[in-house]
Amino acid sequence: MAAILEKKENSVVVLTLEASKEEFAEAVQKSFIKNKNRFQIPGFRKGKAPFQLVKQYYGEGALYDDAIDFIVNDGYRAAIEEHKLLVVSKPEMDILDISPETGMKYTVTVTVRPEVKLGEYMGVEAPYHYHEPSEAEVDREIERIRERSARLIAVDDRPVRDGDTVTIDYEGFVDGVAFDGGKGEGHDLKIGSNSFIPGFEEQLIGHSIDDEFSITVTFPEEYHSEELKGKEATFSIHLHAIREKELPQLDDEFAKDVSEFDTLDEYRKDIFDKIKDQALKHAEEEYKNSVVQAVCENASVEIPECMIENEVEQMQNDQSMRMRQQGIELEQYLQYSNQTMEDFKKSLEPIAQVRVKSDLVLDEVAKALKVEVTPEDFDAEIEKIASQYGMQKDDLIGRLGGNDSFIRESVVVHKTIDVLTASAVKTDPHHDHDHEDHKTPKKKAGKASAEKKTATTAKKTAAKKPADKEIDDEPAAKKSSAKKKQTAE
Repeated sequence: MAAILEKKENSVVVLTLEASKEEFAEAVQKSFIKNKNRFQIPGFRKGKAPFQLVKQYYGEGALYDDAIDFIVNDGYRAAIEEHKLLVVSKPEMDILDISPETGMKYTVTVTVRPEVKLGEYMGVEAPYHYHEPSEAEVDREIERIRERSARLIAVDDRPVRDGDTVTIDYEGFVDGVAFDGGKGEGHDLKIGSNSFIPGFEEQLIGHSIDDEFSITVTFPEEYHSEELKGKEATFSIHLHAIREKELPQLDDEFAKDVSEFDTLDEYRKDIFDKIKDQALKHAEEEYKNSVVQAVCENASVEIPECMIENEVEQMQNDQSMRMRQQGIELEQYLQYSNQTMEDFKKSLEPIAQVRVKSDLVLDEVAKALKVEVTPEDFDAEIEKIASQYGMQKDDLIGRLGGNDSFIRESVVVHKTIDVLTASAVKTDPHHDHDHEDHKTPKKKAGKASAEKKTATTAKKTAAKKPADKEIDDEPAAKKSSAKKKQTAE
């Protein structure tokens, strides 16, 4: 019997399905075959008792769990295909009636992909931020490279200054008693690095080589050692060496040492060009984000809560993975920052909302524009991914094993954003566009915000497995065991 579909609010649908008594009996038989080795009946070896005797001894209800799974798995998947539903939530199942005489009647409740109503999406206005690099930016970059190329030169004709690197022996005492971790020999310390207890480094200034002296500091109240929190400590210091930083001269020789250029002027021009190239790329990326944001603002969609929850869960998992690669667990980080996991997930919800909406809207725009993936598009994307991971193209294709849908989806997203960006109108973010000559409020991108990165996040989610595809990997429904037990009895 065909599934009956009933639409509820916020993209929830209820499927009502039935299995005839013959279909139910067949499912019970399959359950018996699957579980027969579990049944032990006196006079029979394990797994050898006949079906009728097992029913009589254990009750037919003992076979219902798997029988229900067999029925629901097949019925639910057929209903999804029949009604062409794009499911975005885990299905929930309720049994309305079950017996050998009538078969089984049940409902499956799911949330489906919501309908998107597009507004204007071609020719939207969006702010374009770009500024030509200044000479000061070039100077800052050269100064950064000079600092990186600096040498430490030993000095013996003056006392310690701020910025020097000193070599010291030290030992710390609290109430006249040395404490663990408070001793070091031949330790190099840069004055001003703030790598020691507050007040320690400053008290080395003015002392000379071979000086032996004591300094007094107070440990912070938030110090990691319980025994030392807020305590006053005295450190005995022996100063062995002083070194100062020597920067290279800004001349042609410097340019030759740090680059492939022969003159400082050529090197400066190259730095200028690189800064300009980065600024242009950043401006273009931000412009794409603004275009997608404008398109999303013009569209309307009621996003189901489960889609936000799924996105938050994905973001949490991504963050956990990144932090684990850096040697720390997310839970530890949250403890250090006095956050609960609930607080952390709550903070992700606004961004998740933007990501989900941009995914939905871009998908709808792609359909409207009939964006397709050509073989050339696919090959180019494969080449790019293989290059990023240092792999050969054929090796990557082999690893995918035909499961390349996420790559095709990513290409569609990129191409859609490119089409929208090419048609959009760049506006000056510093110019007032509310003049009478610019009466296009629906097309204008909103103000920049923490949630603005819609184009970037849309590209990310294109590589994820769609929620509706996860159903085949799980039991077809979450069974209502209380109802099953009652009806089975």
